[in-house]
Amino acid sequence: MLDNEGVALREIRWSEIFPWLNIAKSFRLAITLRLITFGAAAVLLTLLGWWGIANIFSHEEVPCSSWTGSFQGQSAWQVIDNTVPNRPFAGFDDSSGLNIHGRSPVVSTWALLSRPVLQILSISPSASDQALSASDFFALILSAVWSLAVWAYFGAAISRVAAVQLATGERVGWGASLRWAGSKWLAYFSAPVLPMLGVTLVVLPILVLGLMMKADTLAVLAALLWPLVLAGGFVMTILLLGVLMGWPLMWATISVEGTDSFDALNRTYSYVFQRPLRYFFYAIVAASIGWLGWIVVENFAASVIWLASWAASWGAGSARIQELTHGSGESSLAHAATSLLAFWGGLVKLLAIGYSFSYFGVASTAIYYLLRRDVDARETDEVFLDADTSEQKFGLPKLQKDAAGAPEIVENATS
Repeated sequence: MLDNEGVALREIRWSEIFPWLNIAKSFRLAITLRLITFGAAAVLLTLLGWWGIANIFSHEEVPCSSWTGSFQGQSAWQVIDNTVPNRPFAGFDDSSGLNIHGRSPVVSTWALLSRPVLQILSISPSASDQALSASDFFALILSAVWSLAVWAYFGAAISRVAAVQLATGERVGWGASLRWAGSKWLAYFSAPVLPMLGVTLVVLPILVLGLMMKADTLAVLAALLWPLVLAGGFVMTILLLGVLMGWPLMWATISVEGTDSFDALNRTYSYVFQRPLRYFFYAIVAASIGWLGWIVVENFAASVIWLASWAASWGAGSARIQELTHGSGESSLAHAATSLLAFWGGLVKLLAIGYSFSYFGVASTAIYYLLRRDVDARETDEVFLDADTSEQKFGLPKLQKDAAGAPEIVENATS
């Protein structure tokens, strides 16, 4: 093929023609042991916190709500065990696990981490369920704060690794990513909280106006002021739409730019509302790639578990393996063996689930780069690098002169 000047074109860089193809890099990065481990640790801590909160707020006097009831009665490890099948291509019931099967990690992870806030918005304090709503409200507030605190750390580490590697190809080590998350934790935590505080400030005066509407005479006054209430509804809609749709971009902003929560809010709302269709398109591409990746990871983990049991059954027998894995043994030692087998199998499943959450963080960062390119016309290889030596992979060694005056490299010198 020849171009207009008669020069032969030997290669077409499709990623420059279709920049969204860069999202495909997310899968390869998300399946690295470092990011899968970060995602698995965050999932386990999140479920342990939700399980504890559910059991604190669920008791005989107050029935289980749809939130607490989903965690009461089964431990975090049981939820993990129900998410990935014990054999490849087996399928399972979505209602018993994390609702990842059959959906993309982008959709399922966003839905799971946004679930406490969405449940709060769905509460209606009617007279018949006032006690239940109060219990649900505090449980959901604690659940939202707990999950945000956990993911503000591990999500920061995941997105920081993705930000540097997607832009420069340089590898960020375990220590560097965790130190970055620790130093920026408050910014990651507060970025999604600030819009919610804004919603609260709008709700409070409307709540007072609602109290006035209990009296007929004051209800007329409230009706006259109703346009102000509608204006408050408009403000709340903008704030909630931006934070619910854009909170993954807030963390990506901090990881890429090395900035604070206020700049993360400004950029996120700007990108979401200026390029909503492109954001939606990028999300569809990321969701499709993540769904295919989840099929691979899920069945890989199930194959590991199934092949291990299959090989052991040739020695112990299929009946004995079934007895140990299902806990039908009679002795205490058999139950101990069952618990250990469940632990090791659950660990494999936990790592598989960690991919879903690591992919979500990596894909969100890739989408942020694309939206920044669309809105600010900045290239996707621009990223903030801090002074951590484990992030800096370049530099010349120090030199010194030998006895003859010739230069030589100083051994064990730090650049």
